[in-house]
Amino acid sequence: MATRLADIAAQAGVSEATVSRVLNGRPGVSPGTRQAVLGALDVLGYDRPPRLRQQRAGLIGLILPELTNPVFPVFAQTLESALVMSGYTAVLCTQTPGGVREDDYTELLLERDVAGIIVVSGMHADSTADLGRYKRLTDQGLPLVLVNGYRDGIDAPFVSNDDVASVEMAVEHLVSLGHTRIGLAVGQARFVPSIRKAEGFARAVKALLGETEPERLIATSLFTLEGGQAAAAQLLDRGCTAICCGSDIMAIGAIRAVRQRGLRVPEDVSVVGFDDSPLIPYLDPALTTIRQPVREMAIAAAGQLLEEIGGNRVPRTELLYRPELVVRRSTSRAPSAQRGREHG
Repeated sequence: MATRLADIAAQAGVSEATVSRVLNGRPGVSPGTRQAVLGALDVLGYDRPPRLRQQRAGLIGLILPELTNPVFPVFAQTLESALVMSGYTAVLCTQTPGGVREDDYTELLLERDVAGIIVVSGMHADSTADLGRYKRLTDQGLPLVLVNGYRDGIDAPFVSNDDVASVEMAVEHLVSLGHTRIGLAVGQARFVPSIRKAEGFARAVKALLGETEPERLIATSLFTLEGGQAAAAQLLDRGCTAICCGSDIMAIGAIRAVRQRGLRVPEDVSVVGFDDSPLIPYLDPALTTIRQPVREMAIAAAGQLLEEIGGNRVPRTELLYRPELVVRRSTSRAPSAQRGREHG
């Protein structure tokens, strides 16, 4: 028994006394710690005490917009791992154009009696969407955590990347390389992440370059390769020698648009992505990007949901995570003024 307690305590990162309290159903243990101990039991292959076995069947819904963007599978995998460690099973719901909608998925999850739901980049991120769908869930007492896309009026905790800081970092990097004509290729203007990226871009180019009309240097499109290509084409027409993109997928499209003009990345045009998705370092050229702290955000979201499920109310605020600039080979010194005129 002593060996088992030591193993479980090491796996869960708690003391043997805490493990003993959980196994014997004693008070004084937070819901998050209790779930960590139960998850450790499962991982090590120990049977749960009979009074605790019912918790193994707990289901938690994960709703993501799609899986074609490589960043969303990372969110899904990290969330699922964190929940499994706490004794819950994730029910993954992904949307496709013309397919099952978020509202349909929530109804399905409610029918399956899930213990809570985490929504990543869902309808809450659309500034024009009706928030009633979330009020109906929270009015039922269903624990809910929303990732990326803060909206006032939703009774739930939020976890987000700092999109304003993200674009400011990208612009600062490009200005340090001598670029004075920088553009932003971003998703549709109604989405909160796009709104925030545009805000960060406007603030940065005003402060660093004295730009008085930053909106002229912002091109909105879909968060797709084709969308990035179309937006970048507009920015190239406006004389940009550097382009910040709203996602790595858009950045790949931007590189395609540059090459279609007979120009080179980064010698003629520098490109910065966003997310630092898997395989992005292996592009040619390797993509300079803003690394969204996906794993940390996912772990935080899972932790908040588990606290809510355990009856501990999490503050109804937005937990903002600061991103990181990852410099690779898709950015370089700005071309000379003469070079810029030749391609202008």
